[in-house]
Amino acid sequence: MPETTSRPLQIVVVGAGIVGLTAAIRLLEAGHGVRMVAADPPTATTSAIAAAVWFPTHVGPPERVAAWGSETFAVLAEHAARGVPGLVMRESLQLYRTPPGEPAWTKALDSVRSAVAEELPGGYPYGLRFTVPSAEMPLYLPWLHRRMLGLGGAFSQGRVQALDEVAAGSDVVVNCTGLGARDLVCDRSVHPVRGRIVRVTNPGLSLSVRDEDHPAGRAYVHPRTNDCILGGTLDEGAWDTSVDLAAGEAIVERCRDLVPELRDARVLEHVVGLRPGRPTVRLEEDEPLASGARVIHDYGHGGAGVTLGWGCAREVVDLVDSHDA
Repeated sequence: MPETTSRPLQIVVVGAGIVGLTAAIRLLEAGHGVRMVAADPPTATTSAIAAAVWFPTHVGPPERVAAWGSETFAVLAEHAARGVPGLVMRESLQLYRTPPGEPAWTKALDSVRSAVAEELPGGYPYGLRFTVPSAEMPLYLPWLHRRMLGLGGAFSQGRVQALDEVAAGSDVVVNCTGLGARDLVCDRSVHPVRGRIVRVTNPGLSLSVRDEDHPAGRAYVHPRTNDCILGGTLDEGAWDTSVDLAAGEAIVERCRDLVPELRDARVLEHVVGLRPGRPTVRLEEDEPLASGARVIHDYGHGGAGVTLGWGCAREVVDLVDSHDA
C-alpha cells in the first residue's frame, strides 16, 4: 500500500532548464529541501532559447502528455493572469490544408473555433483559432529561478558526471538533465532534435500562427514584446549547432507564406538549439543509488518542456511523497 512521506526530504535536482526549475519549485512548495546542481545557469540552457508557446507536439506517450499538458496550461494561465514576467495568453491560429477534425491537444483548451475565411492567408482553406499561454523565456526563466531561491532552494553550478556525485546527504535525486541524460544515465534512446529559429523585428504582430505540415517544412510565427520568433526545424539526430544562413532564410520565406506582414521584418539573429528527444518522456522512479538515495527521472520532453513542465513537476512530487510501505 502507498504511504505518504511525513517528513521533509533533502532533494537534489540535477538540471536547470524549465523541467528542473518547475520540479524544484513544486518540491519546495511541498515542504522539502531542494538543492539544484547544473552545468549551466537557467539562462544558458536550451530552455532559454525556446519559442515557448504551449503546444504538445512530437512528444509522448499521448495519454500522459494530455494530463501533463492540461495541468501545465492551467498553471501558465494563472501566471499570465498574475502578471508573472514573460507570461501572456496569446491568440493563436493553426493552419491546415485538409480538415483538422478535433486534435487531441484541443481538449486542454476552454475554447477552440474554426477560423473564418477572412482570418486565413492565401492557400489555406482551414484553420483553428484558440488562446494559449506564451512565455518569453529570457524573462520567465529568471523569474522561476528567483522563485526557487525565494522558497529556500539553493543553486550550484557544476557538471555532474554521475548521479552518485551529488547524492551525499540527500534522500532523493531528481534527474532533469534533458539531452545530458544520454550520457549521465546511459540512455541511448535520448537524442538531439535540432531546432533552428530566426529572431526578427516585430512589424506589429500579436497573433501566433503555425503550420505543422507546410510542404517546405514546419513554420511558425510567435510574436513577443520586442521581436518575433520564426521557426523552425525538427532535425532528428543532428548534433551540429552551427548557423546555416540558407536554412534560416528558408524559414523566413515559409513564415511569410503564413504572415505576409513579415516581408519587411529585419533579421536580428539566427539561433540553433538541441531539444532532448526521446520516444517518450521518462518520468519514473529508478533503482536507488549506492548511497541509498532514491532516483526519479524527469527528462526527454523534446520541444515540449514548457508545455508539460508543471504537470510533470506535480507527478515528481507525487513520486517523492509516495512509496511502498
